[in-house]
Amino acid sequence: MAQIVLPASGSNAVTSGPPHRAILRLALPTVAAMLTQSIVNEVDIVFFAHLPCPESSNAHAALLPSLIVLWLFGGSLSAISVGTQAFTARRFAEKRPEDAGAVLANALFFAVVAGVVFSALGYLTMPYILSVIIKVPDARQAALDYLGWRLLGVMSMAATFALKAFFDGIGKTHIHLVSALAMNALNIALCLLLIFGNTALGIPKHGIAGAGMAGFISTYVGLAIMLVYALLPQYRRVYRPFSPSKLSAALTWSILKLSIPSAVATIAIMTGFGLFYAIASKLDQVAPAGVISPLCPGGRAEPVYGAATTVIVGILKLTFTACLAFGTSTATLVAQSLGEKDGDKAARFGWASVRLGLAIFGVVGVLEVIFAPQILAFASSSELVQAAALRPFQVMGLCTPIVAVGMILTQALFGAGNTVFVMVVELILHFTCLVPLAWLLGITLGFGLMGIWGAGVIYVVLLAATMVWKFRSGDWKKIRLDVQEKPALDERSADPRAQGL
Repeated sequence: MAQIVLPASGSNAVTSGPPHRAILRLALPTVAAMLTQSIVNEVDIVFFAHLPCPESSNAHAALLPSLIVLWLFGGSLSAISVGTQAFTARRFAEKRPEDAGAVLANALFFAVVAGVVFSALGYLTMPYILSVIIKVPDARQAALDYLGWRLLGVMSMAATFALKAFFDGIGKTHIHLVSALAMNALNIALCLLLIFGNTALGIPKHGIAGAGMAGFISTYVGLAIMLVYALLPQYRRVYRPFSPSKLSAALTWSILKLSIPSAVATIAIMTGFGLFYAIASKLDQVAPAGVISPLCPGGRAEPVYGAATTVIVGILKLTFTACLAFGTSTATLVAQSLGEKDGDKAARFGWASVRLGLAIFGVVGVLEVIFAPQILAFASSSELVQAAALRPFQVMGLCTPIVAVGMILTQALFGAGNTVFVMVVELILHFTCLVPLAWLLGITLGFGLMGIWGAGVIYVVLLAATMVWKFRSGDWKKIRLDVQEKPALDERSADPRAQGL
């Protein structure tokens, strides 16, 4: 089995300096980029609020289940980024740029091929999955209209994540920011035109389907921008990521072995949240009394609890995305430190990121609690939805720093290559804690939406505590990322440093 080589002489600019500065240097562009990309979905919530009732609430109720299905396929495939970032960061720290480029070549090829397959699977299973999650027929039809377009972007989603992981792995986190800004600006413009229509331009109103079209188009534009960066001479000549000779079944499998547990964890998370939403939607069946808005024509009922859950998740997802961005930056620093064979340095980066996360997201959580009514009014025009969402949203706002700890250390363990542990934890917590407790507290014991989100609080606390325990144990420092591959018979094969990939 090939061994990880010792890092070449010379300092690593990415991991140099005080830990908190290195983290912020990588994290701030990543936070901005991921927040910007996340807004591609979250802006839909704002636009849907301006649709007439009950179309507005049906669109809100459809959005979260639609994104769950999208991430079930696109997100699980995009987990290729975990192995890509871990391998790239180590090869970069070992001063082996062409081997880092080989990681991107194999990850990108796999993402494109598998993306076509996963899109087809999504279309085949979408009606059944939505019938399980969404109990309101109008909301279910809205989800079908939206996903009919978004599933076309599974391949672009996975390929973009592979490119992002490569650039993050070499410390160029600003590149994804440029792509995300352009993609989001285009998405907003297209949403305005396609959701509401434009008579001057002859564009009809498409409603929620228009949001799906806008998201589909903008994701491919974002991918194109990332590819243009990869083709620039400073990356193409140094890393040679598009050389066909770099395609290797052994390397692809090594990346997948590291990524598959993350993919399984993503499937577990999406399935868990899908069932979580289904339980919230069940409230619209078992406790519908008093949920008919006078604003709706003909007194048609709104799917209040389903819409409220979508709004809560949509707003909180912006915060969680920022937490994830800190985590992915930490993963780069942990992986590069391990590539330098300095496990203690990797641990310092992890704990420094946790301290920053507690401070920053503690403030964010307080602001979410204080300004909850204003935030919810911006996200939904329905007073019933706003009232149902208020208390659960404030409770989750208080939990924001705990969420930050769990997500940062989860990504740090991904960077170290400890993906199987994270997978097992997510499987256990979603299917023995989050989903059963949500049903017990929300439906069986009758605590309603507060009970359902109370299960979310318990899940968050257990996740953070488990990740703190695991990261503190330090056994992840011994993980090696090896590739079983016969070295090429060239002048490098005589060099002992060339024996490890």
